[in-house]
Amino acid sequence: MTALRQRKGSKVKEPGPENQHAKPSQLAEPPSKSFSGNWTWWAAACGVTGSLVGLGLGLVCCVYVATLHENDLWFSNIKEVEREISFRTECGLYYSYYKQMLKAPSIQQGLIELVSDNLTESRRTINLLQRMNIYQEVFLSVLYRVLPIQEYLEPVYFYIYTVFALQAVYVIALFITSWLLSGSWLAGALTGVWYILNRVDTTRVEFTVSLRENWSLPFFALQVAAITCYLRPQLKPIHQRVVLWLIFLSTFCFCLMWQFNQFILFVQALVIFALDGLDLITHKQVTSLYLVQVFSLLCVWILQFCNSMILCSLALSFIVAALFVKHFQKGLKSGGLVVRLGKLLLHSLLVVALTFCMNYLAKKVLWLQSDEHIFKFIKAKFGLGATRDFDASLYLCEEAFGLLPLDTFERLAGTLLLYPYVSALGVLLLLLALVSLGNLSHSASAPSWSSEEVTIRLRPDVAYNLLHTICFGLLALSTMRMKYLWTGHMCAFAAYGVCGREVWELCLKVVRCSSQTKLRLIRYTVPIVILAFLYYKFWPKLTEEISELREFYDPDTVELMTWISAKTPKSAVFAGSMQLLAGIKLCTGRVLTNHPHYEDKALRERTRQVYQIYARQSPEEVHRILRAAGADYVVLEDSICYERRHRRGCRLRDLLDLANGHIMDGEGDNDPDLVIAPDPRFCEVIKTDSAVYTALFTRVFKNKTFHVYRLKKAKKKAKLERQATEGPV
Repeated sequence: MTALRQRKGSKVKEPGPENQHAKPSQLAEPPSKSFSGNWTWWAAACGVTGSLVGLGLGLVCCVYVATLHENDLWFSNIKEVEREISFRTECGLYYSYYKQMLKAPSIQQGLIELVSDNLTESRRTINLLQRMNIYQEVFLSVLYRVLPIQEYLEPVYFYIYTVFALQAVYVIALFITSWLLSGSWLAGALTGVWYILNRVDTTRVEFTVSLRENWSLPFFALQVAAITCYLRPQLKPIHQRVVLWLIFLSTFCFCLMWQFNQFILFVQALVIFALDGLDLITHKQVTSLYLVQVFSLLCVWILQFCNSMILCSLALSFIVAALFVKHFQKGLKSGGLVVRLGKLLLHSLLVVALTFCMNYLAKKVLWLQSDEHIFKFIKAKFGLGATRDFDASLYLCEEAFGLLPLDTFERLAGTLLLYPYVSALGVLLLLLALVSLGNLSHSASAPSWSSEEVTIRLRPDVAYNLLHTICFGLLALSTMRMKYLWTGHMCAFAAYGVCGREVWELCLKVVRCSSQTKLRLIRYTVPIVILAFLYYKFWPKLTEEISELREFYDPDTVELMTWISAKTPKSAVFAGSMQLLAGIKLCTGRVLTNHPHYEDKALRERTRQVYQIYARQSPEEVHRILRAAGADYVVLEDSICYERRHRRGCRLRDLLDLANGHIMDGEGDNDPDLVIAPDPRFCEVIKTDSAVYTALFTRVFKNKTFHVYRLKKAKKKAKLERQATEGPV
């Protein structure tokens, strides 16, 4: 298993007085020339300062994660094979296509090899550009070949530096979002600092470089920033059109780079639907945002050679259903409170029913089964489906797909992020309820306070970000891996709560001490105090963290990859675990039987079959399965065969036993319908070199972690069986 060892000798704008509440006579008076000149100069100075701070924080984040990556692996000093092994699990698979494109004789030939690939899955030719989201690898490989940088920068550095640079884009996008919401670049500064200090919960880019989310989430953050700008009040029409194009480009890039884009856009479409139902944004804004999502998905559908998963996505079905029902349901926003609530409930039920009907019919027509494992996982997670399903159990037993651990909130509270976030969330939820009630009632008797006390108002951009953080927060609570969609935006939302006008204005008016001077003083003082505290508390820890030096150390895997490259034919087909095979594909270029990209039903079924090497199966059955998959060699891992990382019932061998209807190993209860397996566990007994196993498998490599066996030909097997039956001649 991969390990890290200690290196020898190392240590472990703010505008001036706003006139929103000025009297009409004051608003009608034009500013004097001197005041106008000072205002313009001050706004320009704030804009330049804020922009420089945002760029600086983005650069700091980029350098920070790059330094951690270098220090953890000593990346600049390890061998090439060790660098490639450090791209763990599916990361290695994605990076292998970047490497493959660079090795191709020409760009055109490289693209042809990707479109007609027969190395990723043995005995199958697949279109990788259709199946996988690897356009970023294609783009980077083309860029590297075209730019005159080959003599100065190795391909692997060009790749990882691009991913780390996207972290700078991520921070800048969050900076812009909080600045737009609050009107102060201090909120952006607080956002960037919080993002960096909460790195454990906001990103994992330094050790999963090429994971799809590390490519796509920066563009998703840009999209949220663009939507926030689009929903700002009194935005001019020409600016709206420009911002809509920015929303489209960022949404398109986000969708192109991550296969789970449809589920993220579906949640976002639900947020827009709620804003529409509560009269918080206009009909034109709703339609525009929906159409941008649709066109983005369709453009990705075209680039991915008409990938049916996109046409059958929940997001597309929901948007079409929402627009269709909205078009034909007249008078939806008329009547009193009770009538409006009844109409809204009926409207929602119709949209949901039509969504699932359209999605079901689309999948039936297109014979789509690629994403069924996701819905199996969701049903099993909430106790609505069979828990013995191998694919669903594979997800359920991973910690990343469990509930969000409570220690996450302890870490977030330790950086003072959680407290302003919860406070702003509570105040704005109350405000949202009051505003929504007033919008739905259309009555003078709607709950409100006089203008001398509190004015009930909620800007559309604030309402969008409020619902956005609630929806993705619920998603993160239910599935830990989804927290990276939430925690980054959480930083921006909490910073808005600290620096924004609405929250403090409401609080000051409730305690009856509201004034523009006090409001301005609090909005500037509180973030500065928080930033000073964070610097005092965390700067020593950060400097210690980036000075801690380690080294990549995985000699067993290095030995395995070196042996495969030197001792096996280039056309050899390898079977084994998904994670290891991705590394074999990257380091040796050998053909695989299966791999970690799980969005294909036939591949999932083959993976379950290949994994019978860790189940209780006869050698004849395992040999037949592997031969059917085209395997020449099989790699057995002791860390899987004798796994102790997961609890009983979640070890891979347990999942296989349950799927096969066999009693699990070890002490504990078993379901009454499970039976004792007639055969011993294959991965254990094959190491005894008994005759029945050596007749079918020959061990060709062994170290402390891995055992490689070559499958004997069927002709040899038949000859041995005939000799055993007839006896010696």
